[in-house]
Amino acid sequence: MFFFILINNNSNKMFFLFIMFFSTLISISSNSWFGCWIGLEINLLSFIPLISNSKNLLSVETSLKYFLTQSLASINFLFMILIKFSLLKNFNMNNIISIMMNSSLLMKMGSAPFHFWFPNIVEGLSWMNNFMLMTWQKISPMILLSYYFNKNFLIFMIIMNLIIGSLGGLNQTSLRKLLAFSSINNLGWMIFSIMISENLWLFYFLIYSMMIFMMISLFFLMNMYFMNQLFINNMNFFIKLNLLINFLSLGGLPPFMGFMPKWIIIKFLLINKFYFLTFIFMMTSLIIIYYYIRIIYSSFMFNYFKMKWMNLLMKNNMLLINLSSFISISSMILSTFIFM
Repeated sequence: MFFFILINNNSNKMFFLFIMFFSTLISISSNSWFGCWIGLEINLLSFIPLISNSKNLLSVETSLKYFLTQSLASINFLFMILIKFSLLKNFNMNNIISIMMNSSLLMKMGSAPFHFWFPNIVEGLSWMNNFMLMTWQKISPMILLSYYFNKNFLIFMIIMNLIIGSLGGLNQTSLRKLLAFSSINNLGWMIFSIMISENLWLFYFLIYSMMIFMMISLFFLMNMYFMNQLFINNMNFFIKLNLLINFLSLGGLPPFMGFMPKWIIIKFLLINKFYFLTFIFMMTSLIIIYYYIRIIYSSFMFNYFKMKWMNLLMKNNMLLINLSSFISISSMILSTFIFM
């Protein structure tokens, strides 16, 4: 749906979109660190034309901020690769170098404590660009992170992501920033899943992308950017129900789809006696579910006048939204039978 809108708007953007896809493939299939770095750079240079819009000053500022943060992370990454090649034999593990390389990749993803650019940039992007930033742009840094990581450092970073992602979203009124902090929290889960296995990470990533796509398509179709718009619009009951299902699924509440990969990760944590980490994972998920329920509860309770312009986009696309919510509920019920 988004891609058709993109083609209609600008065929040049389609060209950059394909370069963005292929640059990720270059990065993750390269057999040298330099190839990985080149893939990341092409990815950066193809994403900036997608997010910049000369008619919108905020978007120009956003693309400049994105360029500066990403180039800083890239310089750091390249510097560490050069040091690794010149000072060490290829297979030596060095704590400082691995921490520095991990830090630059975490900064590229917008992970805490290098997350300060992320909510800021998300605020200046359209919903479609947000979807790409929160999903596709995380693939190559995440795969590169799995090649060479410092376990203790990453566990500390996971805890930071979980805490900042859950507490940061508490006082947000912008839906884009809310999804940005939710993305930071989910990044903690994703980093831990890639430390377990790449298949588990792929499974988590696909389900997370699907949930984010449902949320973003709902907000995109209703033209919503701030929380008070959810209260003002006297929406169709089914739309509110879809919002409820998708929010709770994103928070990871059973019996919705978002709980499934979190369940597997928690099971792994308990088997391997990571009790403190399990406690943090579960408590931060509770905080996130709390502020999702707070939004949904308010939008269900408040009743305002119906807006005329609300019916414009929604009539044609209700089938897609209802189908996505049905998948969200049914997939978890089916998956419970797998574990029985």
